[in-house]
Amino acid sequence: MRLLRADALLRLLKQSRMDNSREALMTQLATVDVLVIDDFALEPMTRDESRDIYQLFVERNARASTVVTSNRDTAEWIAVFDDALLAQSAVDRFKNNAFDLVVDGESYRSRLKPNIDKLPPPPAAPVKKVPVHPRSKAAARHR
Repeated sequence: MRLLRADALLRLLKQSRMDNSREALMTQLATVDVLVIDDFALEPMTRDESRDIYQLFVERNARASTVVTSNRDTAEWIAVFDDALLAQSAVDRFKNNAFDLVVDGESYRSRLKPNIDKLPPPPAAPVKKVPVHPRSKAAARHR
């Protein structure tokens, strides 16, 4: 299993084109049992990025599991690609064997946000720390 944010995946693919390791990277990505691409289609892709995603979708199509998370509907992905024909082909291949799970509702991130009302009140007076000699810490660890 491999999890990559879409922007990190596109950076990896770009770097692999520059250092001539693209085929090796594409083989790794195409053969991993489960590839998870997070935050796909947030920003427009360049021509090279569009080709890379197209090739990845083609290579993985009906061979391995691919999970893609996106804040956009798959119909909106086409506008993010540089080439509409390439985009249509890539999205069609992806959707052909896909389950579309739509999660509606409040973002989970707001539930993770610290709530100041739930925090304990601050101390009335400054808390004094008792200095501890480093050797006494080491001796306590060995007991």
